Amino acid sequence: MLARKGLLPDGFLLTRLAEDSTQPNRFRTKSQRARFITKSGSCNVAHKNIREQGRFLQDVFTTMVDLKWQHSLLIFTSAFLCSWMLFAMVWWLLAFAHGDLEPRDPHDPGHVPCVTAIHSFTSAFLFSIEVQVTIGFGGRMVTEECPLAITVLIIQNILGLIINAVMLGCVFMKTAQANRRAETLIFSRNAVIAPRNGRPTFMFRVGDLRKSMIISATIQLQVIRRTVTAEGEVVPVCQLDIQVENPLRSNGIFLVSPLIISHTIERGSPLYEVSAQSLLNEDLEIIVILEGVVETTGITMQARTSYIPDEILWGRRFVSIMTEEDGRYSVDYSKFGNTVPVRMPALSAKELDHTRGVQDNGPHEGKPQGWGLVRAGRGGYRRGGSRACEDNAARPWYVPAEKDDEEKGKEKKGQKKTVKLEVIGREIEEETTEDMSD
Repeated sequence: MLARKGLLPDGFLLTRLAEDSTQPNRFRTKSQRARFITKSGSCNVAHKNIREQGRFLQDVFTTMVDLKWQHSLLIFTSAFLCSWMLFAMVWWLLAFAHGDLEPRDPHDPGHVPCVTAIHSFTSAFLFSIEVQVTIGFGGRMVTEECPLAITVLIIQNILGLIINAVMLGCVFMKTAQANRRAETLIFSRNAVIAPRNGRPTFMFRVGDLRKSMIISATIQLQVIRRTVTAEGEVVPVCQLDIQVENPLRSNGIFLVSPLIISHTIERGSPLYEVSAQSLLNEDLEIIVILEGVVETTGITMQARTSYIPDEILWGRRFVSIMTEEDGRYSVDYSKFGNTVPVRMPALSAKELDHTRGVQDNGPHEGKPQGWGLVRAGRGGYRRGGSRACEDNAARPWYVPAEKDDEEKGKEKKGQKKTVKLEVIGREIEEETTEDMSD
């Protein structure tokens, strides 16, 4: 869409075409699914059978700003033409009532018209335009003969200023709308699910084409899916928030270069039970909302897009597009949406946890059983085998082992003792020697 508007170079359009040719085409034959947010960020909801249309007239300014450009220009032109025509009729009637339209000798000083040089409706229309837009060619003017003409002149000036303010305000707001800044914020056409740090992760890429930054940028993810309650009620729109992977536990981002936004699929995630096969049949839509303040204008803006299951690629990862050249970073937007395949099982995150032996309940929920690293001597590690699982099956990893009779006897006699501190994934063994005296 951006390339069609001329905001992106042709290379980016070629990138999108190349991206389409490299992606799997198993979804091309499917019918287009309905979505709430289009790829361009507009709302894809049609409102029908609205009976209270008068509510839109209570907020005329917002209604006019929301109109399309062709409708706004039509209203803009019609407002001025109607006002000029209306006051032209008033000036013509005023001249007709005063007898200014009757043929008279121009050298006869006995008759003073209300408005000079008005002889027909055309001349009255020209005078109406001159008054409202303050052109003043000097051939027509209001005289002090008719106080009513002076009153009409004041009313037309005030009404003309109001029309100018409203129309120009609407045009300014339409040209300075916050969604115009969103046209230079781009999202990857497809999202991917790939392993990251050993966990399946949902990822997509976002970038800003302008050099002026978005201040206090935040990004939110929501899943919209159809659910059925325990009572059998069908909820067509169920919105669930998705936590963006961020060590600061916030959704704030620094959009200085294209970023890959990720969401780790773990327990509590709406995608926890989604596998490569079930993804094709899922009725969900992941909506991305990016909000921030435009640095140059200070206007709050919002950019939106969405991903449906057909646009989520399983087992693929985005390629790197940033390089360092001559002491500065360079971004190659020709590879913005390109992905490469990675090795990844087709199982869901829940199935992977069950395969690794993650228990659903218990005090050590989410901890792998039999997969922890057990230290095998100083400086070395070995994986815990079946023996470790059998010996410690009923005892969590954080519970210290019971001391045998020999160690208890050594402690009583004041001999040396060895204490082992085991931490899952990272175990530290400390040996201290001290004499214990009574």
